[in-house]
Amino acid sequence: MNILVLNCGSSSIKYQLFDMGDDTRVLAKGLIERIGITDSILTHRPTGKDPYKVVLDIPDHTVGINLVMEALVHPVHGVIKKISEIKAVGHRVAHGGESFKESVLIDNDVKRGIEKCADLAPLHNPAHLKGILSCEKLLPGVPQVAVFDTSFHQTMADYVYMYAIPYEYYEKYRIRKYGFHGTSHKFVAEKACRILNMDMYNSKIITCHLGNGASITAIENGKSTDTSMGFTPVDGLIMGTRTGEIDPGALLFLADKEELSVSGINNLINKKSGVAGISELSSDMRDLGEAADEGNPKAILALNMYSYKIKKFIGAYVAAMNGLDLLVFTAGIGENDFSTRQMICTGMEYMGIELDEDVNNKVKGKDMLISKPSSKVKVMVITTDEELVIASDTQTIVEKLVY
Repeated sequence: MNILVLNCGSSSIKYQLFDMGDDTRVLAKGLIERIGITDSILTHRPTGKDPYKVVLDIPDHTVGINLVMEALVHPVHGVIKKISEIKAVGHRVAHGGESFKESVLIDNDVKRGIEKCADLAPLHNPAHLKGILSCEKLLPGVPQVAVFDTSFHQTMADYVYMYAIPYEYYEKYRIRKYGFHGTSHKFVAEKACRILNMDMYNSKIITCHLGNGASITAIENGKSTDTSMGFTPVDGLIMGTRTGEIDPGALLFLADKEELSVSGINNLINKKSGVAGISELSSDMRDLGEAADEGNPKAILALNMYSYKIKKFIGAYVAAMNGLDLLVFTAGIGENDFSTRQMICTGMEYMGIELDEDVNNKVKGKDMLISKPSSKVKVMVITTDEELVIASDTQTIVEKLVY
């Protein structure tokens, strides 16, 4: 079964085409940028063939997805002969609110539910809906599935996800912790347990998704019990350009002193903060590592703050679960930055974490156990693949349909 996976942003479309046979393969992947802006760009990467790039004006998502279809069946750069070979489409949807606790087949009720959650994710859900509607036009009759970033975290207890603000605001606006990166957290926990022959449903696991956006999740007996991101993806850990948790009173103080509007504060906490704001250098950990090695004090400060906050969340979740069996690092930083992993794990021997530094220093972008054999808590690097999760969920749902 060939499944097209789409991640539609406000001005972009990421895509992958999977062959979900016995040996799952990525047939092609690509990216469309600058939708609705002049000189839009389509970059198409077919497996086993040369990539190619096209620059042209792409006014909307329907035109963009149509170009994706043309690229997939292109006589030179294509990977399938005709569009009818695509049997289903899986969509990444940022926010499912409280309505969607698992991936679902898209129908009119689901589309209305995604639209209803647009207030919770105004930059993402409307774009996802555009992608869904465009596929309905271009692939009539082909089943579509929505896979939500938030659904895995819907198992959190009310005392975990509620905020200590007047209850009426939860009733009126559903203001609460939702959490994100759910597909990644679930995927790497399952994958690590398979590799280690552990029972995920009888284990205490902490997964650290560390990229430009970052979050940590506590998984107890297969269920998400807490996660660091909150009502929005800006809460929790220090990230590339996002603040993570911060005293809201500090933002009120800044708004007053700097005469910042709501939009200005939003820009500050999402785009000007994090390690980039602290270092005044970069949001890329590789740049910060090089600068720190040269003695740059702000780069050193940013790295120390980053690892300390992660360590603090790990400790909190171990306390909440009353123990830990497995710690997982994933995503761009978690999979590739051995020094960050070492900084986080150093000083955590008291809870049973013993990092094998020789192994850790050699691991980059591959699945590997990086703790010592004597370590009470297993520590792993696991490569994530959110697109594969979407494709797998889509296949599972579509195969149950009766045609």
